[in-house]
Amino acid sequence: MDFLTLFLIYVCFVLATIALLCACSGRRESFLTRSANSASQVVSFVIPTWLQRVTHRVLHRLFHTRSCVFVVLHIALQAAVYWEYSWEVCVYCWELQFPLLLLLLPYLLLVGNLGCFLLCSRADPGVITKSNHGSLVKIYAYDGVLFQEGIVCPTCQVEKPARSKHCSLCGGCVHRFDHHCVWLNNCVGASNGHYFLLYLLTLTATAAAVAAVTTALLLRVVLLAGLMQGSYLDDQGEEHAVDILFLIQHLFLTFPRIVFMLGFVILLTLVLGVYCCFNLYLALTNQTSNEWFKSRRSGCSHHPTLQPPQRRGVYKNIYSKGVWMNLKEIFKPPMVLERKKK
Repeated sequence: MDFLTLFLIYVCFVLATIALLCACSGRRESFLTRSANSASQVVSFVIPTWLQRVTHRVLHRLFHTRSCVFVVLHIALQAAVYWEYSWEVCVYCWELQFPLLLLLLPYLLLVGNLGCFLLCSRADPGVITKSNHGSLVKIYAYDGVLFQEGIVCPTCQVEKPARSKHCSLCGGCVHRFDHHCVWLNNCVGASNGHYFLLYLLTLTATAAAVAAVTTALLLRVVLLAGLMQGSYLDDQGEEHAVDILFLIQHLFLTFPRIVFMLGFVILLTLVLGVYCCFNLYLALTNQTSNEWFKSRRSGCSHHPTLQPPQRRGVYKNIYSKGVWMNLKEIFKPPMVLERKKK
């Protein structure tokens, strides 16, 4: 195994660790956070104190201050995948006479994804100021459980509208706050939530398209070489029919970078697919990830029903208005509609 392969494996391991830490950020009581804290306590007995301090400073810099590190990492990973796709996959596919539109599909999706990335990262997520506070506070009603009337943000010195939250990284309260995305270096809120949803969908489609074309290439190579009808000799000299494990090993030895890239992109597609489904569920039920995680601690019902007097502390989702209206609210926030009416 060459140095480049070992380096790529290390990068993927670091990326998986970062993804877990990203999932923990902003959710103090989540299972991942508790697991990370328990693991850090165990590791603290092994790692020297000076290294713990350095690691703590680096993690604080990455996850508790606004930084472009993850944006650069995001672009670098996309560039690495598309470099391998262009340098090897497309060349082999062109020699095997794959349809041109199929080869160009990942690039077309990439253009759309980069557009959504720029729009979401550069757009105002819905920062609450003294000038727009009076109109924003009237948009959503207080549910009395997750959002209480009369709560003043100690930093911004304004009363928090329902469904808003103060982001310590951006330094302001955000209307219909969802989360702070380190990969975009921006908050996701009422004004750019639709860009974020489109960004997720196009990113998942981009990874899936690269994985599909690469898989089609490897399958074409296997069929043309007739590997499935062949056999091989093991270390004892016994003959065996070709199985999936041997086929993967053979392809990895023949096309190491392509197979490694394919494994990474397939894993990325699965993770992004699950996250996309979760965000679509939130959009269809008119929830934010901040509200969803907070409601887990309160007990919840996602249907606006009457609450018995003895269960006033149980959270009820009063913001859902049906699938169509919920989707419409994502792409046409109420504050935009209110401005149009004036």
